[in-house]
Amino acid sequence: MEVINKVYPNKMQIKGFLEPGAEGPICMVNLLKFKLRAEYDDGRETDLTGREAYGLYEAGIRKILQGVGGCIGFEGDVERLTLGEVEELWDVVALAVWPSRQIMLEVMQSQDMQEIGVHRSAGLAGQLNIETTGLDGHWLKDKL
Repeated sequence: MEVINKVYPNKMQIKGFLEPGAEGPICMVNLLKFKLRAEYDDGRETDLTGREAYGLYEAGIRKILQGVGGCIGFEGDVERLTLGEVEELWDVVALAVWPSRQIMLEVMQSQDMQEIGVHRSAGLAGQLNIETTGLDGHWLKDKL
């Protein structure tokens, strides 16, 4: 299995996201890899690390998630790989719980997201996002 980190989805992934999916909450599993130094698309000078720039994005997305009834269900540093093999480990795993795919899509297209998204792309070398469903009866459902 080849693993390729990306910062933005490709056209097929966007198309799939726009199609009808499971009703109710989704949990996005985020495997994050940070740049050593933040690099802003507008060329601004910065002393931030990639992780620090992403932290600015994360503070904003936490507020947005709370405002729409979602949450960060878990976030932790990757320590080691205990099973399987990959060429390089991610830095952080985070679980973002959204009330629905539709709400996530609306937020992704919002002005608020455009404003904080510059920090996300400045800080990330790449990531994997995995959409999961089936929160009925699980502890994260109680957080919504």
